[in-house]
Amino acid sequence: MLLVNGLLVGAGSGLRAGMKSNIVPGVAGVGGRPVPEGPEIRRAADRIAKVLVGRSIEQACFAFPELQPFEERLKGSVVDAVDTRGKAMLTRFDNELTLYSHNQLYGRWFTVKRGELPETRRSLRVALHTSSHSALLYSASDISVLTPAQVQSHPFLSRLGPDVLDESLDTDTITGRLDQQRFRRRSLAALYLDQSFLAGLGNYLRSEILYAAGLHPSRRPVDINVEGKRRLARETTRMCRRSYRTGGKTLTPGPGRKRSGRFWVFARASKPCFTCGAGIQRENFSGRRLYFCPVCQV
Repeated sequence: MLLVNGLLVGAGSGLRAGMKSNIVPGVAGVGGRPVPEGPEIRRAADRIAKVLVGRSIEQACFAFPELQPFEERLKGSVVDAVDTRGKAMLTRFDNELTLYSHNQLYGRWFTVKRGELPETRRSLRVALHTSSHSALLYSASDISVLTPAQVQSHPFLSRLGPDVLDESLDTDTITGRLDQQRFRRRSLAALYLDQSFLAGLGNYLRSEILYAAGLHPSRRPVDINVEGKRRLARETTRMCRRSYRTGGKTLTPGPGRKRSGRFWVFARASKPCFTCGAGIQRENFSGRRLYFCPVCQV
């Protein structure tokens, strides 16, 4: 049980009687939709930043006993920023502490007006309250409060490659990484899930980027010519930035494409390719489902 605004909250808790929900949706891989990747986590961070950044934390609550000593240390601190590194979220406070959280498969953030709780059967893990709003993290288990030195040495963060949404990430940087010895002989299917290559990539982006670049998932950077690698680099940044702008939609408008459509190939097994009409194929690469066009991707 977690004490929030004087209310004991556990699994399956919803709104208190008579309260009106004012939920800003978080992200989660439910209902057949893909697990959130870098763009979705960044959008969630943006929503949290709107209610926390520049505001004082009046109450912080943690479900895990090892984090509860930080409740008093965070009380009265001001949130400086909410940013992301790949699929990890970092909430930074003016006392130099940082709340690290990784949603993994089931975590979900909500923002609500102070005094309200979302209607959910999830277990509340973290609650950050300002005078007017609350940011609530449910179901996640990978949560830490870190000093600056611990952020730098964190076992997950320290292994990450450049963030796919970093504004400084460009074609030359990605092409250079494709040519690095540790990456150049790996299949694109494996490489485009490796967070040490680029942080924030995941399963749907992998399928969509390789389709847009016209490259078969089994290809290796060492076997691709310079123009092919530069095309792949350009599509990597273009697809990730489009997904961020649109909330995870990579498909662009055009003939035969429904407004409700989200992807070029992901989750479209056996359906016709929007470019050539061939049936989209699904195979498992690196233990994850991957979709591709057998004609357009060579």
